Amino acid sequence: MKKVKIPTAEPAGRITCQACGNNTDFVEVAENVLVTTHYVQNADGSFTPRENETEIHGQVRLLCGKCGADLTPFHSHFLEMIF
Repeated sequence: MKKVKIPTAEPAGRITCQACGNNTDFVEVAENVLVTTHYVQNADGSFTPRENETEIHGQVRLLCGKCGADLTPFHSHFLEMIF
């Protein structure tokens, strides 16, 4: 089982970038991603997506959205807090 690193900012569990103090904007970056989209062609010739599949084969990192600092140690906590 992977340990989840919990941030210590206030309120408890809030991620804060130690480099710049940002606590609102974050970026998740996935490497080696395969995205497959299935489309249906409409009567007018346009296309509408019906289904998307995403496979991540590489590393997933969490970065500060302001300064780009690597916050990957908090990625597991980030995923648990997405509602």
